[in-house]
Amino acid sequence: MELQRPDPDALLKLVQAEEAGRGKLKVFFGATAGVGKTYAMLQAAHEQRDDGVDVLIGVIETHGRADTAALVPGLELLPPLSIEYHGKALQEFDLDAALVRRPSIILVDELAHTNAPGLRHAKRWQDVQELLSAGITVYTTVNVQHLESLNDVVAQITGVRVRETVPDSMLERADDVELIDLPPDDLLQRLKDGKVYVPEQIQHAIQNFFAKGNLLALRELALRRTAERVDQQMETYRRNHSVVQTWPAAETIMVCVNLKPRGPRLVRAARQMAAGLHAKWLAVYVQTPRHLKLSDEERSQVVNTLRLAEQLGAETVTLGGERVAQELLTFARSRNVNKIIVGKPVRPRWKEWVFGSVVSDLVQSSGDIDLYVITGEAGEGRPLVRRTLQRTSDWSNYAFAGFGVSLTTVVAWVMFPYFGLANLIMVYLLDVVFVAVRCGRGPSVLASVLSVATFDFFFVPPYFSFTVSDIQYLLTFAVMLVVALVISNLAVRIGRQAETARYRERRTGVLYAMSRDLATHRGATVLANVAARHLRDVFDSQVAIFLADGGKRLQLQQGEQLFFEFDPKEMGIVQWVFDHNERAGLGTDTLPGSSALYLPLVGSSGGIGVVAVRPVQSHFLLDLEQLHLLESLINQTALAIERTRLSEEAQRAHVQAETERMRNAILSSVSHDLRTPLASITGAASSLLDESGRMDAASKRDLARSIYEESGRLDRLLRNLLEMMRLEAGAVQLKKEWYSLEEVIGAALGRLQNRMRGHVIQTNIPSDLPLINVDGVLLEQVVINLVENALTYASASESIELSASAEDRELKIEVADRGPGLPPGEEARIFEKFYRLQPDREGGVGLGLTICRGIVEAHGGRIWAENRAGRGALFRLTIPLIEQQPATASESSEARSA
Repeated sequence: MELQRPDPDALLKLVQAEEAGRGKLKVFFGATAGVGKTYAMLQAAHEQRDDGVDVLIGVIETHGRADTAALVPGLELLPPLSIEYHGKALQEFDLDAALVRRPSIILVDELAHTNAPGLRHAKRWQDVQELLSAGITVYTTVNVQHLESLNDVVAQITGVRVRETVPDSMLERADDVELIDLPPDDLLQRLKDGKVYVPEQIQHAIQNFFAKGNLLALRELALRRTAERVDQQMETYRRNHSVVQTWPAAETIMVCVNLKPRGPRLVRAARQMAAGLHAKWLAVYVQTPRHLKLSDEERSQVVNTLRLAEQLGAETVTLGGERVAQELLTFARSRNVNKIIVGKPVRPRWKEWVFGSVVSDLVQSSGDIDLYVITGEAGEGRPLVRRTLQRTSDWSNYAFAGFGVSLTTVVAWVMFPYFGLANLIMVYLLDVVFVAVRCGRGPSVLASVLSVATFDFFFVPPYFSFTVSDIQYLLTFAVMLVVALVISNLAVRIGRQAETARYRERRTGVLYAMSRDLATHRGATVLANVAARHLRDVFDSQVAIFLADGGKRLQLQQGEQLFFEFDPKEMGIVQWVFDHNERAGLGTDTLPGSSALYLPLVGSSGGIGVVAVRPVQSHFLLDLEQLHLLESLINQTALAIERTRLSEEAQRAHVQAETERMRNAILSSVSHDLRTPLASITGAASSLLDESGRMDAASKRDLARSIYEESGRLDRLLRNLLEMMRLEAGAVQLKKEWYSLEEVIGAALGRLQNRMRGHVIQTNIPSDLPLINVDGVLLEQVVINLVENALTYASASESIELSASAEDRELKIEVADRGPGLPPGEEARIFEKFYRLQPDREGGVGLGLTICRGIVEAHGGRIWAENRAGRGALFRLTIPLIEQQPATASESSEARSA
């Protein structure tokens, strides 16, 4: 096996991934229901349990299949979470209980399942992600029709639109994917035997989704997706282990595109070979420094050839480098290519000997890779553009080269009496390097020839003559000329490489600047205008971006300014590009007469819009590098817009789920707490109205007292609901006055006198507390709610402590009890609306503490809860104190007498 030094960055990423503490994900993957995914998952779980691994069934769906259900005993099963939804009790996966239990492996069946409203995540695959982040290994199951990218394909095959989908990234990130395969005939037999669905559903399933043709197509999709997964695993292994030798596990073809006119023929030949071998194929072009000097016609030829390859289904790649063969082979080995297609050389043999041949270099260095040399048809060997000698530098550069040689000669003449001829030659070579870097190849060649001539004329005897007296100087002149030409050529090449590097640096800077701006903005319209501004500045073009709304109607995005002079007649082009997901307009085969280039904005879930670019110079976008840069920026834009839309959708879904949860909580709490007092009132009132029986006065008083107390309970419930609505609407206006805290607490305890019957309240209120500037009625309500909460959870034998103190310019009030305390981690949640620690306990609807928090925060204070040492809960609140206290009556009289 041929190995090379591993990439340090790749090794670092691998180590970081292993040290991240993330759990492993194993997916049991199948073509459709009934192939045995859950059965295989349970078998694997039993094997792990037999090896001593802690295995827990988080959720399992047997669908009444006896053979699957028989594997459940022997494995620990997590109790399901019961959720009431529209009057029905739904059994869901208890994520929080699984995180607390924290097994080594947990089984979570049906990855695509949609959770009931009110749970933390809308989808089960999101629960799995949280489990993985917690370091728990997950076994799960999923069918191929649930993959998001195949949703349209499955709908086209089966006629059924699958509503529950899973992002492809879940399968791609899985550490292990096990295909559970079953031939269609065997699956249909299982279906007829009643091992998949109940008998009354069998015939309907066979005639619809489980038709044999559908099963064959779904099986092929599952096999292909699994094969792609295996291929990715092999590529990852080769990359992690730095394997450069080609492994021909699957056919991969690479066609090399060059400037020769036979490029389209090579591409078509590669397409035919790939179709015959059912192989993936790539079209690759190596961009050398010479590419920057190509004519527009030559660049257009390369662009059209690569565009043809894309249309035929190839992946097109542009590489950069000086040595074409080396770049091609390095890339081929990195992509596990085992067949390379190149064009037959048409240059004379002597040019290949002198300048080298890419084909010859590939043959010598290809190793295990097969090389196919394709010849052209008649007339294809003639170059598209006839090569003629053209002046590539201005006359001023040639004049500068002559002046440079003259100046060097003067310097050498001054040095001649003191230095040897070898040193003078070095001075001339230095001038050649300077001219090559500044003026290019032509002037540097002229400087090389003039340097040899002037050196011979002025410094080689006989002087001031081109005659050579000593034959050895001929060798000196030849070596000097060759060295000068080589140095000038190298200097020119380095200059071109530097120019290419600057160009790529500029491209990287453009990509970074745009990605940074897109990451710091939100909203589809804002992102579209940010992208349009960048595209306009980079490509010196007019830019317009059209985004599709929910009804797939394209709308021109207009922000602070519009960067495009749009003709409404071109809306047809925009719609065609969006519908067909292909480029059109300038430089394409579709409506090439248009003055603008129209490109689709494509996200991971499909088309989201169209970008129109009208360059000031129409040939500018024909440059291959510019076109790829434009596509890269457009892809960034599409991903950013899709990301913000998904974020908005997730936010809407969260709000909708929270609203549904809140509605259910309100209905559950209010209905229970309304029914109880109403039942008591109704029963007492009916007894009082019953004239047939005899009832003494004491019994009547007891019934009347019951009606009164339950009416008061209803009144408190409704007042809490109304108070909460006022707080949320911001309609509460504080009526602040100066109060003594003893006065506020005394009034609150007075209102709770009946409620406190049988309980002991210990108060510790210092007499020297400063006055507080508060809304007395609202603060009194806070104290009442806190004391009532303590009375609800504390037994009669346990006292409730109410204390206050002043420190750090704050008044602190504490209410403590010796009840059961708060569950760990719930200290903040108890202040949420309709949250109750014990929903079945008699009491309010879970608004009292929420109202306390709203009132305290309206006063600029804060409130929190914590567990007491030993047992019980402690509630603390703080109210800011005002340094300047009002004068009391006694202080005012003393001031007057003084």
